[in-house]
Amino acid sequence: MVDRSLPTPEAEALLHLVKDLADKELRPRAADFEERGEFPREVFRTLGRAGLLGLPYPEEYGGAGQPYEVYLQCLEELAAAWLAVGLGVSVHTLACFPTFAYGSEEQRAKWLPELLGGELLGAYCLSEPGSGSDAAALSTRAVRHGDEYVVNGVKAWVTHGGVADFYNLMVRTGDDGARGISTLLAPADTPGLKPAAPEKKMGMKSSPTAQIVLDDARVPAERLLGEEGVGFRIALSALDGGRLGIAACSVGVAQAALDAALAYAKMRTQFRKPIVDFQGVAFMLADMATGVEASRALYLSAARRRDAGKPYGRDAAMAKLFASDTAMRVTTDAVQVHGGYGYVTEYPVERYMREAKVLQIVEGTNQVQRMVIARSLVRDGV
Repeated sequence: MVDRSLPTPEAEALLHLVKDLADKELRPRAADFEERGEFPREVFRTLGRAGLLGLPYPEEYGGAGQPYEVYLQCLEELAAAWLAVGLGVSVHTLACFPTFAYGSEEQRAKWLPELLGGELLGAYCLSEPGSGSDAAALSTRAVRHGDEYVVNGVKAWVTHGGVADFYNLMVRTGDDGARGISTLLAPADTPGLKPAAPEKKMGMKSSPTAQIVLDDARVPAERLLGEEGVGFRIALSALDGGRLGIAACSVGVAQAALDAALAYAKMRTQFRKPIVDFQGVAFMLADMATGVEASRALYLSAARRRDAGKPYGRDAAMAKLFASDTAMRVTTDAVQVHGGYGYVTEYPVERYMREAKVLQIVEGTNQVQRMVIARSLVRDGV
């Protein structure tokens, strides 16, 4: 079994709190909110007041000062109860990263306590209708006019689009490819920033995903993070941590599906015995459990490298790739274990299966993860 020991008694208490919140506040509501496609804004406020929207950031800025190893295990528990919430916390954490890692000390002191304080929710705008995996081809342009940038373009696939309180905008300020990209921190009430109607999705229906239209949007120049031209570097470094978040969420969904399948297999009888006693079902469950444990080991190993200050980009790509592929396979098998009952909404496994698919796509498709891993092997060796 994976070593899931936590580094401090404080971390143990934190994870206990997260499990308690997941059981009492998330799990009982998830199916209803998903069916209605309603965003659970008050749930995020509850998590924020509990200090769960700034877990890996320093206490001096309003965070909880927890290592990534602890943060990701908390994320796994949230995602196991309700993926839209777990992934939402991951996206918010990602959205705070550019200010923390690339903002000036003045910007960090001014904005981070509010971003991490629990009342605000963030979004991250990199993709566009014409540039997804080829993120450096983005075309949204920001032109400096005096003390502000005037921004025009459309960002796509924005988690929390329309409900976020602030948006990280990856924009083009120059024509030199990736070197011409910059990052602006835009509040939701920025003039000219307009969310489009939410996309109609196969899963995660309680988490709005929408385009953000920027029509002469005016962002104060003081909200440029880092210098002009470092935005693509910001985007890539943010995505390394974000991929670990997706890996943890994938493990959470897979664990929930495994738990449901095992409970059903022990309860359901055919031919006068529980179906778990049939080798075909038992071996399927064994493979599911092995995949979940291996995925958890990968994300924890990568998190511990990050916490130790070691390079972890390849490890994050591996964890995201393997864990999300595993989540898709485990949720599909969980539906199969349930038989016909797995195909109806009375049981949660059909929702887990629909939700797992997006985890193979977000924060870089799994084909992109394979590119990242392969290039790292060529460059750095095994």
